[in-house]
Amino acid sequence: MSVMNEAGTPSIAERVRRIDVGAPVMAIHFLGQHAAFALGEEALLLVTPEGESRRVAVHGGAILATASDGIRVVTGGDDGKVVATDASAHSETVAEDAKHRWIDRLALGPDAAVAWSAGKTAFVRTGKGERALDQPSTVGGLAFAPKGFRLAIAHYNGATLWFPNADAKPETLQWKGSHLGASFNPDGKFLITTMQEPVLHGWRLADRQDLRMSGYSERVRSLAWTRDGHWLATGGSEQIVLWPFQAKDGPMGKQPKMLAPLDSRVTVVACHPKQDVLAAGYANGTVLLVRVEDGAEILVNKPSAEAITALCWDRAGVMLAFGTEDGQAGLLTV
Repeated sequence: MSVMNEAGTPSIAERVRRIDVGAPVMAIHFLGQHAAFALGEEALLLVTPEGESRRVAVHGGAILATASDGIRVVTGGDDGKVVATDASAHSETVAEDAKHRWIDRLALGPDAAVAWSAGKTAFVRTGKGERALDQPSTVGGLAFAPKGFRLAIAHYNGATLWFPNADAKPETLQWKGSHLGASFNPDGKFLITTMQEPVLHGWRLADRQDLRMSGYSERVRSLAWTRDGHWLATGGSEQIVLWPFQAKDGPMGKQPKMLAPLDSRVTVVACHPKQDVLAAGYANGTVLLVRVEDGAEILVNKPSAEAITALCWDRAGVMLAFGTEDGQAGLLTV
């Protein structure tokens, strides 16, 4: 049962289990019912639904990138290592860069494949071995396609599509500017990249048609697909921006849907895995649950001094975890 806050928005903030993780939270993943908080320096904090926590040292410095398949959390650090950790707190080193370069981009693919980058080189490791592909500039983002064994590599002036298990020449998608992140839509028909500028770029892969999504107040650092892939939810503005992807043309010629406006910037979004609901975190510490259909809101966390830096649903969609810049976190069972 929810109560109303001063603004009249239904609130379930009193049901949040508060956790002091002691360090900035840079990402969150769920391993079953364990929430794994990736801290800015060295460690993961594994937290049970009852609030019991266990700190696991995984790197000899800053954690720069994370990815998870629900069984393990894979982390990349400035110590040049790629490390996998499971819910029992067992960690093992997946790879170590020979030049001790920073590992600042990660992606997980089918059959336990791991992709990571160090400088201008993208690497993929599978059960069959490891392959590498040099890029024209520093790798900005990695994403595995939802179908087939294909990796998208974002970089300066575009993105590269690579089949690591094939001898085919990688294909380059061109668009000027610095591309810093990559995401396929759930059916694999579109590739979207975040950019240094406050815009998103994309390609319809069937015909390489360019998509440009603009109007943001700052660089987009967080995006998430709704459960059916019909909407791409993004931060980067003073409201949640959702681009329509129901039609074969995606958002071309269409206006986005705007939800949950506040006098604060949306820093991170996370879509519910089973319902048309999303969670949004703001620079002022607010966390909202928002229904996509009509924009109905429920308050999860009241405004505070520090920005929300991470949000994650568990696979069943019954638990939501969030974390902040100043090492505060919350765990909600809905």
